[in-house]
Amino acid sequence: MPAKKPRRRGRLLVIALVVMLLAGLGYGAYWGVSTVRASYPQVSGELALDGLSGPVTVERDANGIPQVYASTPEDLFRAQGYVQAQDRFYEMDVRRHMTAGRLSEMFGEDQLETDAFLRTLGWHAIAQQEWDQEISEETRAYLQAYSEGVNGYLATHSGAELSLEYAALGFVNDYQPEEWTPVDSLAWLKAMAWDLRGNMQDEIDRALMGQRLSPEQIEDLYPDYPYGTSTPIVEEPGDNTEEFPPVGEDLGTMGATEALEGASTQLGALSQTLSELPGLLGPEGSGIGSNSWVVSGEYTTSGAPLLANDPHLSPSLPGIWYQMGLHCTELSAECPYDVSGFTFSGMPGVIIGHNQSIAWGMTNLGADVTDLRLENLSDGNYLRDGEEIPYDTRSETLKVAGGESREITIRSTENGPIISDRLDELSLVGDSAPVDQSAPDRGDGYAVSLTWTALRPSNTMDAVFALDRATDFDEFRAAARDFAAPSQNMIYADTENNIGYQAPGDIPVRGEGDGRYPAPGWDSSYDWEDAYVPQDDLPWEENPERGYIVTANQAVIAPEDDANDVFLTEDWSYGTRSNRIGELLAEKIADGGKISLGDMQEIQLDNQNAMAEELVPYLLDIDVSDPYVREAQELLEGWDFSQDADSPGAAYFNAVWRNLLNLAFGQKLPKELRVEDQCLRVSPTDDAAPPDDLTGRPRTVLECGERSPETAQPDGGDRWFEVVRGLLEDPENAWWQSPETADQPAAANRDELLARALRDARWELTAELGKDVSTWSWGRLHRLMLNNQTLGTEGPGPVQWLLNRGPWNLSGGTDAVDASGWNAAGGYEITWVPSMRMIVSLDDFDESLWINLTGASGHAYHANYTDQTDLWARGEYLPWAYGRDAVGEASAHTLELRPSGG
Repeated sequence: MPAKKPRRRGRLLVIALVVMLLAGLGYGAYWGVSTVRASYPQVSGELALDGLSGPVTVERDANGIPQVYASTPEDLFRAQGYVQAQDRFYEMDVRRHMTAGRLSEMFGEDQLETDAFLRTLGWHAIAQQEWDQEISEETRAYLQAYSEGVNGYLATHSGAELSLEYAALGFVNDYQPEEWTPVDSLAWLKAMAWDLRGNMQDEIDRALMGQRLSPEQIEDLYPDYPYGTSTPIVEEPGDNTEEFPPVGEDLGTMGATEALEGASTQLGALSQTLSELPGLLGPEGSGIGSNSWVVSGEYTTSGAPLLANDPHLSPSLPGIWYQMGLHCTELSAECPYDVSGFTFSGMPGVIIGHNQSIAWGMTNLGADVTDLRLENLSDGNYLRDGEEIPYDTRSETLKVAGGESREITIRSTENGPIISDRLDELSLVGDSAPVDQSAPDRGDGYAVSLTWTALRPSNTMDAVFALDRATDFDEFRAAARDFAAPSQNMIYADTENNIGYQAPGDIPVRGEGDGRYPAPGWDSSYDWEDAYVPQDDLPWEENPERGYIVTANQAVIAPEDDANDVFLTEDWSYGTRSNRIGELLAEKIADGGKISLGDMQEIQLDNQNAMAEELVPYLLDIDVSDPYVREAQELLEGWDFSQDADSPGAAYFNAVWRNLLNLAFGQKLPKELRVEDQCLRVSPTDDAAPPDDLTGRPRTVLECGERSPETAQPDGGDRWFEVVRGLLEDPENAWWQSPETADQPAAANRDELLARALRDARWELTAELGKDVSTWSWGRLHRLMLNNQTLGTEGPGPVQWLLNRGPWNLSGGTDAVDASGWNAAGGYEITWVPSMRMIVSLDDFDESLWINLTGASGHAYHANYTDQTDLWARGEYLPWAYGRDAVGEASAHTLELRPSGG
């Protein structure tokens, strides 16, 4: 691979400037406006579509949400492909270029490193194997029909007729979209699995922490799951009786642990690579997660179940989800689909939603389905059980828009692709890292390979269609059996008043090790078994006596309740959100109470800060003599711990929390995991403040530049909640110590560090929000920006203004139920959100509610581009029409798709 060069954005800048011209620079020039509108879809009247066996009706409501009616499944999915291409083809095209490692073909050499990494993983090649060998003939037919629908749209549209971005691309290169293929759809499942892969970053972080921290200190930062206070998902497990092999030992207890020190350079570079990869669904970080819960009709006002779901993913424009209904005009064995919900542009079917009989939701299970392996390489070989074995190589050609093609060589062992080859820094490895006698001579250093369930072909796509047509819990569980990757918590409700849960997925059976640290690739005793955990051994639950099921990324089942001893992971979310949801549900149904749709909304929008409840009493006990800081401390007196956008108390507490984490932990981590402080202390400009009482020096405020968040740097998620909880009763613990700086005294214990955090937060918010604390508000710090997925992040300011939307000042916070998350290492800007919200009424589907983060359209100036965002930000919902009559009443546009020549 060529020597690494500084990131260049020239081609994207040119494309962005062309967008400015095409958009008329905001002056409404006729040619600019006509170009922008050229891509708006036809949503009324009639259109011909090749391949249809009969007419198809597409009803759209005022928000542009389509409901499709057809007489055969093939026509249904063919029309779905056509309609999604109308609204979102640019998004689909960018996404498929990413999953195939071909972004450079659209945007130039800036994307070469991303392409090289993704080619190394080989998502597209694995999807091709699934198409060739794994999926059913029925699924193949549906994917083919979907592709034909997309291509039917491409056959009659090009350039500006597809989107404004294509018009811009046409000015700088000769890029033309290729036809869509079924493999393009299948590859998206690999992107889902990557972004929801589990604990790989934790594995890297723990290994790197060993450079500066003792094993005991590392364990302090990864506390045991609090099973006594955080209720697992499954409390009344289904009847699983098969025995399961015991889990192997932790690599951290073995002599080979010291080999990790010799791989610190590789792991550090890999961590940086992962942080720079575009996240399709969400950012790295322990705080990210999702909520879902289901309540039995015994405890609802309607007497039928209610089901809620809100996946927490990275904000994007357009939003990741696409709302849609797919309806057979007559339900039958030949045409069994009557399903509505949220899907992804570029993939047929519905991912989350309901049909005529059942509803389902998903949250990330977080199972550990990846293992990093240290590889000892020399002279074209890798070491394996004492033998030198030639590693495999293949060449890949990366085409570059406006430049010369590049060729890369990808190496792999039987453990998986060598992912550490993708950065040149990995070629420079020190010679002095200690290696235990049980590890081989490190020579020029260890490479890092990846073992991952999603690198094996599966038939997950079969599960999507099976879910869409399932009619009872047995069929739901049978569908989940094929949902190989990503592993998800799946909740269930049906019209017969049953509720349930299933943990699906390909879960590895390890030999030695438990996946918490990189494993020695030269030792086959750490290999996975050929077969995954049997589906029947995975936890499930049906109609629990308590009357509800909550999943929010917490532990799935307590070890003593897991009869099959299935190892899923130790890197759970620690139950902050699940505890709060369970607490609110229990309060609602106490003393015979019943839960309504409104109650479900109220829970979904709950923004209580659980850490504040525990920490604020300690903060108020601090004797603050400085009136300037005391004024801010008083904001915490009487604060109810809610994080409304207009709350000054929430603003100050979160600033204190951020500074506490940085003082106690941030600067004690290895440099590869640390965000260097880019804040400067300057004198306040509003008036002459008296000297700081503690230091006697002139008072200063913080002015902070942009910071790049890293995963291991304390992100404020509920793992850090658990870490701090465990230290509060130990005021002399060494973690509370913080060294003296040029303008700050040393902190020797808990109360001194809390006092310093109170003071630093006051200074920081003075710079951010002004001196008058009564004008502070959480929403002014905690803002959401929606950025166009390519030019909105790489283009110049005027183009970002044209394509991006925001800001919105939001309530909520990290690990509140209303999880508008922010990374404490990087600032208060929102990094993940409830990407959609839905509440399904099994009593009357037409009473159900849904809302998307953005809108149905991917066209920047279309009325449905962000028409749902204001409602979403205010915690409001749209009615979810499902039945034919309700859809007809809500319809604003009707399009008839007819067979060509018909």
